[in-house]
Amino acid sequence: SQSVIAMSSDGVDTIELESPGTRIQVASSMDAEEGHLSPTTHSNRSNSVYETRYQKSLRHYLTREALPKESHYRNLNSIVDGSARPTLDDLHQNTYREQQHQGSADPEAPQTKLRGKVIKFGWLEGVYMRCLLNIWGVMLFLRVSWMVGQSGWIFSLLIVILANSVTLITSLSMSAVATNGRIQAGGVYYMISRSLGPEFGGSIGLMFTIANSIASATYIIGFCDSLKDLMKYYFDGAIIIDGALNDTRLVGVITLCAVLGLAIVGMDWVTRVQMALLFLLIGSQIDFIIGAIIGPTDTLEEARGFVGMSVDLLRENGMSDYRVYEGEKQGFFSVFGVFFTAVTGIVAGANLSGDLKDPSVAIPRGTLAAILTTFITYMIYPIMIAAGTVRDATGNETAYLQYKDNVSNIWENPTFTNESCYKGYGENDVPHCEFGLINSFQVMELMSAWGPLIYAGCFAATLSSAIASLVGAPRVLQALAKDKLYPGIHIFSKGYGANNDPVRGYILVFVISFACIMIGDLNLVSTLLSNFFLASYCLINISCFHATLIKSPGWRPSFKYYNSWVSLIGGLMCLAVMFLIDWVTALITFVCVIGLYMFVSYRNPDVNWGSSTQAQTYVTALKATLDLISVEEHVKNYRPQLLVLSGSAGSRPPLLDFAQSITKNISLLSLGHVIQGPQTQRIRNALSRQSYNWLARHKIRAFYSLVEGNNLEDGSRNLFQLVGLGKLRPNMVLLGYKANWGKCDRQELKAYFDTLHEALDMYLGIAILRVPQGLDYSQIIEDEDTPVVMNGNDTSITANTEEMKRNQSAGQLSQDDNGSEASSPPGSPTLERATNNDPAADEKAIKRRASLANLYRGPGGVELSKDVLSNITMFKRKQKKGTIDVWWLYDDGGLTLLVPYILTTRSQWSNCKLRVFALANRKDELDMEQRSMANLLAKFRIDYSDVIVIPDVAKRAAESSRMEFDKLIEDFQAKSSEEISKEDEGTLICEAELLGQREKTNRHLRLRELLLENSKDSSLVVMTLPMPRKSSVSAPLYMAWLETLTRDMPPFLLIRGNQTSVLTFYS
Repeated sequence: SQSVIAMSSDGVDTIELESPGTRIQVASSMDAEEGHLSPTTHSNRSNSVYETRYQKSLRHYLTREALPKESHYRNLNSIVDGSARPTLDDLHQNTYREQQHQGSADPEAPQTKLRGKVIKFGWLEGVYMRCLLNIWGVMLFLRVSWMVGQSGWIFSLLIVILANSVTLITSLSMSAVATNGRIQAGGVYYMISRSLGPEFGGSIGLMFTIANSIASATYIIGFCDSLKDLMKYYFDGAIIIDGALNDTRLVGVITLCAVLGLAIVGMDWVTRVQMALLFLLIGSQIDFIIGAIIGPTDTLEEARGFVGMSVDLLRENGMSDYRVYEGEKQGFFSVFGVFFTAVTGIVAGANLSGDLKDPSVAIPRGTLAAILTTFITYMIYPIMIAAGTVRDATGNETAYLQYKDNVSNIWENPTFTNESCYKGYGENDVPHCEFGLINSFQVMELMSAWGPLIYAGCFAATLSSAIASLVGAPRVLQALAKDKLYPGIHIFSKGYGANNDPVRGYILVFVISFACIMIGDLNLVSTLLSNFFLASYCLINISCFHATLIKSPGWRPSFKYYNSWVSLIGGLMCLAVMFLIDWVTALITFVCVIGLYMFVSYRNPDVNWGSSTQAQTYVTALKATLDLISVEEHVKNYRPQLLVLSGSAGSRPPLLDFAQSITKNISLLSLGHVIQGPQTQRIRNALSRQSYNWLARHKIRAFYSLVEGNNLEDGSRNLFQLVGLGKLRPNMVLLGYKANWGKCDRQELKAYFDTLHEALDMYLGIAILRVPQGLDYSQIIEDEDTPVVMNGNDTSITANTEEMKRNQSAGQLSQDDNGSEASSPPGSPTLERATNNDPAADEKAIKRRASLANLYRGPGGVELSKDVLSNITMFKRKQKKGTIDVWWLYDDGGLTLLVPYILTTRSQWSNCKLRVFALANRKDELDMEQRSMANLLAKFRIDYSDVIVIPDVAKRAAESSRMEFDKLIEDFQAKSSEEISKEDEGTLICEAELLGQREKTNRHLRLRELLLENSKDSSLVVMTLPMPRKSSVSAPLYMAWLETLTRDMPPFLLIRGNQTSVLTFYS
């Protein structure tokens, strides 16, 4: 941090930071008359500065504005000091919301004051020390000498460099991720989940927890094995029970209980114990260095291979001499795989991120310092070992002394080279030489000044790693449980004490480790654990690379010493090492990661962490949308892209279900909602959020567009012009039939009718859906989200259903609202609780109804009646066996035929067959017209059950039909056009219009009779929409035609294309 020095000179307040070239000069004068700051130039300064005389009264002038402060950026809903940043409405529209002081508290802050002392660590004891303890593991004492014997010191150094390159690159990537914002508890899991998303983070988090739980047991078993060796060599082979598995179990359980007790006591004591173990570990290494410099103290040590450091022996052990080990011929990469586990443990400090004072500083500094320190030791020790010990030795002191003075070079002694100590293994894999670099793992103990101290170093290495695993795994599990990515683990999210210690996690890890210790031999899973750790390292690198690649503005790590392509190389190196260690366990690791990824992805957790995968979704979508611009349109690739004038998402469920059955997530579906304005952005955001929540609950993938307009026509015009992006825009409008057209306000009727004109003017296809029970259920269904009250009441969101109903008609302009049959579905007013009167009903159908009933509830949460629920979900259910009657009256480009064909490909309509009705030009050409239509359908490759050609559509309609029609329009008739005022223009029917449209009227009446004759019992009727010609037909006359065609019919879809072909029979 930088120190701050405040100085005052000539009325000027200057703040200087102890950093080169950094100075902040603050204003010191204010224009009292103007009320703003004014610069004052001083003769002894070359720049302008400001006085601060009235700085303390600045708040008096800022009636709405807020100064920048940290609490405003802590999180989106954070209000930690009783105030929030004013909204744009507060500033721009001069509004003020008192309830802004009653916002939710910062979720990152502790909700209750916990008893006890909070312990936070700096980078030295929190990260550096823990990483040293994990990297200086038992492999340092047991496998470095074996690596030198197999590979020689030259290739050993290369192995060390390659292994540390992987960990160094991973640490650089981790440092970048850790410094890109505030890091909370969870360590590697937290970083990966917030960078790559919950799927990757959840899979790695669970695997990391299990791996550390098992690793804790393996470290304790390693401690037990070292203890048994100490007793064997220094206590005349002493045993506790049997000197074998039972000794391991007894000592292991006691050690595990001690480690658990230490963890429960608190992190302060854990740190103290680990500090003592670190000193012991350092002391054992000093013991080795001193012993190597002093050389062998007796001839027995020489006979066992430690002959003292010399340049000649160093030259002799320079190159590789790969042998058979555990039945397999060793090589460079197999030795590399064995050694690499010695340099893992770089995330030991990061896993305790919640216990660090400043994780963004401590993690990079401590981890990189630990890697540098251990790298130096791993580079020095192989050279010292190679210079002091031979590869093979019998340990026969008598034979060694016999030939000692007869050889020029000590390593040429026959006890090191004769046939009785040949290179390799004898019968039953029993080595003829028990000592030397290749044959013994106790070389560092042999070379040390005092052997037991090396064993103490092994104890320190194993115990410190066990403590780190048992302490780190529960913290990762706790963070994972808080995020609720997996079912059933939320109980582990609770912490205890001032430090929020995961005691429940400690117990779980204890149980897993106890079970593993009872097994006693975990060599089979040790490579799997290494692969689990490597998988997390790989994803850390990938997260850094990915975040840099997509160039998200939110990726601003304060740690600058990283490179995205180097991170990618590091990730690939981690994958390569996984397969070098063991390709089988690498595949198992991949299966585990993919399986957990798919599970978390299937559960689709409700989290929003701003991950780079979210940013990638945006970048990918943007690129694909831009690429689509250059793709030429072709009729073969045409698909209906719907704009549904639905209002809010939950107000007309049948309309959306029908639209969804057309698009089915493979075509554009956009919802249009027109409201009266003006409304504040807060209200618009609330409505948008409410609709998207409804779509998500009902598993409908669609866009939602909200516009303001004086009426439906104005709003729809805006929607037609603005909805969509590039070529990803609607080509067809779907709206509900306005069943109350005869009773509604006439200007409202005209707006509905003019909406059709606006759509046709934009060359959009039109589809109007009518169902017998209506589409509008906004008065019947209670949305799970809190209803939004509009019309200027933007200061609150209320759950008062009655208030919402009062605002419904004013706040939402739609096509079939108040007073229509759509507003009063049968059985809806009483909202009686549904009962099952058929005890023999199919169980599967009952379960489905129950699931649908949970989606739709009446006011107050009451269950809807069976009839109402059936009407709402009519297009969600599988349709019974029947027909879809297509009345393809006029050639509109084929949209009238394409849409019903698409419906038959959906599972809900798979039981329905197409029947195609067409008009004949002349009665004597009936057979030819029928064959022509059948031939056309065959060329279009559209399956149909029947083709029916209507010969007498121009026949005079029955008198009863004409009387019904006259009754429909009697309230809208005017005697002459002179009687129609300018205000009523387009809303009344004059005699001239009736006379001019009499043939069309008769045709529609005749079609009505044919519909009743042929399609009364069909599952769906699709008919070409009559063209509403401008200045030729008025709104009431046109709606009377539609009413004549659709009244008392099955679900009816009137559809009209834009006269452009959407079907082709060319390949």
